Amino acid sequence: MTSLKLTKVGTSTGTIIPKEMLARMRVKKGDTLFAIETKEGYLITPYDPAIADQLDAGREFMKDYRETFKALAK
Repeated sequence: MTSLKLTKVGTSTGTIIPKEMLARMRVKKGDTLFAIETKEGYLITPYDPAIADQLDAGREFMKDYRETFKALAK
């Protein structure tokens, strides 16, 4: 478990994320993190939940038209 301390950043509040944690999340300075509210609290992730929904919809579409995509691939 890693604890993060809140600190003042100008007129806002921020935290410093250790480089080991950034490396495990595969993010770097300038990337965007998303805070998703869950039953247990907040989940901080680099993955956009809206993109995940779009990917799921795309996979379902491709599954429905599998034979068409096979024919187009020839």
